[in-house]
Amino acid sequence: MSTPRHSRARQRRIYRRRRFIAALLLAGVVAAAAFGVYAGMLLNGPIPATAATLTPITVPQPVEAQLVWPSNGSGAIAEVGRPGLLGIHGETESVPIASITKVITALVVLDEKPLAADEAGPTLTFTDADVDIYYDAIAENGSVAPVADGLELTERQTLEAMLIESANNYSVSLVNWAFGSMDAYLKAAATWLEKHGLNSTSVADSSGISPDSISSTADLVKLGELALANPTVAAITATSETDLPYIGTIENTNKLIGTDGVTGLKTGTTDEAGACLLFSAEFTISGTVITVVGVMLGGDTHPQLNDDILALLDSTKAGYHEVTLATAGERVGEFTTAWGQTSTLVASSGASVLVYSAENVTQSITVDPIQTVQAGQTVGELAFTVGDQSFTVPVEATEEITGPDDAWRWANREAILG
Repeated sequence: MSTPRHSRARQRRIYRRRRFIAALLLAGVVAAAAFGVYAGMLLNGPIPATAATLTPITVPQPVEAQLVWPSNGSGAIAEVGRPGLLGIHGETESVPIASITKVITALVVLDEKPLAADEAGPTLTFTDADVDIYYDAIAENGSVAPVADGLELTERQTLEAMLIESANNYSVSLVNWAFGSMDAYLKAAATWLEKHGLNSTSVADSSGISPDSISSTADLVKLGELALANPTVAAITATSETDLPYIGTIENTNKLIGTDGVTGLKTGTTDEAGACLLFSAEFTISGTVITVVGVMLGGDTHPQLNDDILALLDSTKAGYHEVTLATAGERVGEFTTAWGQTSTLVASSGASVLVYSAENVTQSITVDPIQTVQAGQTVGELAFTVGDQSFTVPVEATEEITGPDDAWRWANREAILG
C-alpha cells in the first residue's frame, strides 16, 4: 500500500525540523564551548606585566682631598693595595736618596739569603777587612757603627745595624758576605730593580753615600710597599731600639716610629739628598685599617721633615670618607598595576664604602617587570661603582600584588586577549 503524498510531505517537514533543531543544538554546544574557552582564557590567562617606576638614590659625592705638603723638597704617598698615588709633590725625576738606599740593599740581600720572619739566620764573622771598611766609612763622613776583628753577628743582627743604626760600614760588609764583592752586589741589585719595575732607580753603592744612588718619589713608594711585604725588613724598620753584641744599644734613626701610627721605614741624609724619610703608617677609619707608604726628600732638617710628614699624614686621613650607598628600607621606586594595586620597592640592606678624596660614585637600578609579587620578594638590584670597586644591594617589594579580579578582566579583556 503506497503512502499518500500529503503524508510524505509531512514526514519531510518533520525531518527538516529535526535537522534544524539538531544543527541549532550543535551550534549552541560549539558556541558554549567556544565561550568557555574564551572565558577561561580571559579569567585565567596571563595579565599585563607591570614595569617599576624607579627613584634613584641620592649618594653624596666626596670632596677632593687637600694634602698638606711642605714648600720645599719632593714627596709622594700611596695607600697599600690601592692603585696609583694618593698624591705627589715637587720633583718627579730621579734624585739622590741617601740611606734610603739601604732598603734596597736589605731586600736584595734577603733575596739572595732569605730569612723567615723571626729567624736569626747564619752567622757573619767580621775581620780586619771589615774594620778597614769602618774607617773608610768614617773618612767619607758617613754614619757608622763600631766593629771588631772576630765579632760575630747573625744576618738579622747585621741587617739591624744597617737599617736601625743606619751604619754604612755594615751595609758594605753585608753585601760582601752575601755576594762576595761590591761589584757582584751592584749587578744583582740592578737585576732586582729591573725585576720589580723600579725603572727610575739605580744604585752605585750599598749605603747611599754616593749621590749616584738615585730614585724617583713614585719608585720609592713602590720600594716602601716591597719593604712592608717583607716580614724581616718590616719588623726591623719598625723597631725603635735594640741591643747588639759589641755595638751596644742602637736607636732607630727614624724618630717618628710609634707616633701617629708611623711604623717605619728608613731615614737618609746627605748634602745632595737633604733630609729624607721613606715612611709607612697605619690608621683606622670607620673600622677599616688603612696602610700608607710615603716619602719626602730634600728636607732642610729631620725635625722639620718629621713635622711635615705628620702634617701630610693628618691631611691624608682627612681625605678619607665613609659614603653611605644605601640604607635598609630606603625607597627606590614602586610597582603600580593597571588594576590599582601598589607595592613599594626598597633596598633590602644597607651598604657603605670608604672612599678617598673625590672618587666618583655611580649607581644603577635594575628591576624586572612583574605580574604578581609576594611581600619581601627580591625583584632587582642596586649596583654601585666606586673607583674600581663594585657593590650590589638587592631590591625587594614591600606589599603583595595578587593580580586583578574577574570584573577587571572582563572590563579589560582586550588588554588581556589582544
